Amino acid sequence: MSSILNFKQQLSGSERQFFETLTTPARIQAFLDSIPYSTEHVYRCPLRVLRERVAHCFDGALFAAAALRRLGHPPLILEMVPNHQDDDHLLALYKRDGYWGAVAKSNFVGLRFREPVYRNLRELVMSYFEQFYNVEREKTLRSYSLPLHLNAFEKQNWMASDAPLERIAQRLDEIRKVPVLTRKMISNLSWVDERSYRAGLSGANQAGLFKPTHKR
Repeated sequence: MSSILNFKQQLSGSERQFFETLTTPARIQAFLDSIPYSTEHVYRCPLRVLRERVAHCFDGALFAAAALRRLGHPPLILEMVPNHQDDDHLLALYKRDGYWGAVAKSNFVGLRFREPVYRNLRELVMSYFEQFYNVEREKTLRSYSLPLHLNAFEKQNWMASDAPLERIAQRLDEIRKVPVLTRKMISNLSWVDERSYRAGLSGANQAGLFKPTHKR
């Protein structure tokens, strides 16, 4: 039995009907945007996200990967890695006509959807650079992981069980990272301006924001 079929058989009639309305990456993104940002230090599998209607970036990326899979895309996620003064961020990846796009759940306006217009993963990741900052207005993105194919966790039923989620998070930490800045670039970074800062945090759940250990 395919994973998607197995997943759908665990849904109620109304859940299945709703899941099948997510017919484009943009509709998947709209669903993630419509639910609250989770401040809990727990992971939710796609089934729980659909039922509980709450998610943070890890949960959202896995849900998006599951929904994109139903549309024929491989379930791929990528981790964007900051310096030690910020949270990492996950994307669910998809391709159209050879170009990369992404779906994501975020507390920040600019760290969500990307149209499939990027020639490679570095281009896609760097489209997030200016919007990837912390509450101290530091631009914090430093590297990204190679994509993780969630088919590796099929036997653990990642779409409908929380059991493999810690292992998925661990595997993301283990995967090779690709740096995006040199030390000189980092030393010359400017602070995020006030207008961009306020725009990026529009509608944010303040309780879910990473608090750096140092202050400017």
